[in-house]
Amino acid sequence: MTDPIRVLIADDHPLFREGVAHSLAGKANIEVVGQAETAEDALRLARELLPDVALLDIAIPERGGLAIASEIAFACPVTKIVMLTVSENEDDLLTAFKAGARGYVLKGVSARELADIIHAIADGEVYVTPALAAGMLVEMTRGKPHDPLMELTDREREILQFVAKGLTNRQIGERLHLAEKTIKHYITNILGKLHVRSRLDAAVLVARRDR
Repeated sequence: MTDPIRVLIADDHPLFREGVAHSLAGKANIEVVGQAETAEDALRLARELLPDVALLDIAIPERGGLAIASEIAFACPVTKIVMLTVSENEDDLLTAFKAGARGYVLKGVSARELADIIHAIADGEVYVTPALAAGMLVEMTRGKPHDPLMELTDREREILQFVAKGLTNRQIGERLHLAEKTIKHYITNILGKLHVRSRLDAAVLVARRDR
């Protein structure tokens, strides 16, 4: 039996938050490990619990879900972030993915659909509510060729530069004061975003970009 997908829910409306938790509790292979009602609570719990998936509301109090998404992506690279929101604003959608989110889901989704989305994202897929996906693709590709390196976060680009210089995971970790295991998770994410199979392939991509 595989381990359950550990989920953190962050939303400032207790009725909605607890309703999502209750709905997911009845779904196979999903475990809700924490709930947060502010951005700071979400960041703290993400660091403490290291969930597999974090469901964040864009409008969560204090600094908002978009701001906290990038911090969770930085502090907890093993956690896949899903924005669960009422916002259909394309700027919010693009900002969420630039911050490191792997999913953007409108709150009208059913419990069963949400569970399926969580499973897909935990398996490494990316999800956008279909009604919003077309607009995002047009906006991201308008007027310029696709550059896969632009999909990386600042920290991922920093690590990729070290990879291109031939440093090992341990050496990169020592320079950035991060655990070797954390660097390994970052590199796995980098290879996935760049659609390459090896560190060498990633280094070649950087070399071509820097010509």
